[in-house]
Amino acid sequence: MPTATAPWLLLAVFSGALISLQSRITGALAAGLGGDGFAAATISFGSGLLVLAIGLVVARGARRGVGRVVADVRARRLRRWQVLGGFGGAAFVLTQGLTVGVLGVALFSVAIVAGQVAGGLLFDRMGLGPAGPQRPTRRRVLGAVLVLAAVGLSMADKLGGGLPYAALALPLIAGVCVSWQQAVNGHVRNASGSAYTGTFFNFAAGTGALVAILVLHTVFVGLPDRLPTEPYLYLGGLVGIVFISIAVATVQKLGVLLLGLCTITGQLAGSLALDLLLPHGGAEVTPATVAGIALALAAVTIAALSGSTPSRIVTRGAAADAPAPQESHRKLS
Repeated sequence: MPTATAPWLLLAVFSGALISLQSRITGALAAGLGGDGFAAATISFGSGLLVLAIGLVVARGARRGVGRVVADVRARRLRRWQVLGGFGGAAFVLTQGLTVGVLGVALFSVAIVAGQVAGGLLFDRMGLGPAGPQRPTRRRVLGAVLVLAAVGLSMADKLGGGLPYAALALPLIAGVCVSWQQAVNGHVRNASGSAYTGTFFNFAAGTGALVAILVLHTVFVGLPDRLPTEPYLYLGGLVGIVFISIAVATVQKLGVLLLGLCTITGQLAGSLALDLLLPHGGAEVTPATVAGIALALAAVTIAALSGSTPSRIVTRGAAADAPAPQESHRKLS
């Protein structure tokens, strides 16, 4: 593993731990809203967008970055779908609210990870991320398989029968959406020259999608009767800003698959730490959980040893000299 890559790997693992923290906060917020996951997801995304919008007012560089992204979209150097990475985040939190109660956290996590790893392999091979095409080397594939095994091992003693396995399709699709989100967010970062701007567009797209869905949900169900008063329940947006910013900044350095493997490892480790420090809901730390985290760390190390150098993948009709990774957002269609 190149020494220069190690800090980016550690940052990506840390961002995964923050995802676990945000999930715990958003879950508690949904419970405080009478089980309304739609409202909880919208509040989480919306609060993050509000903080970022205030930052735009005081940060001239961030405003210039927004202007550069808008100009690139108008000039078609940046495709419109490339600024909609927030849809992936919206799909994740909505699927969490819709299926965790049916599947349980264990099966939900396995399905999300399976979709995320599959999406990472696919999108790296396609060159969808700003790092350009990444060959699915044997070590990367082995790392992906070991991460799936790690998640299954850590959850093995929590699985039960009689579950509607057909519902696994939603988190599987959401996992692929998360990988797509990580890939396209990097293009916005390249266009703007700022991870802050990429994060802002992510929250804007995600909040817009969630507000539209919440409006439809409200027509049939109505709004929660009250808002919880505990201040920490409204910190999910701030936590999301941090881990999405890290993903935006690191995807070009690591590629979509390796970034996903690192965040998955961080999620497992973060969940373990939260269960040890803040146990709730009957959560229990078992030897299988610890063994799964150890296996995930080994998987990330194996995948990282393959390096993150973009491969020269030439498709029919493509020029032999592929564009530099930093310019890939101007070439994708």
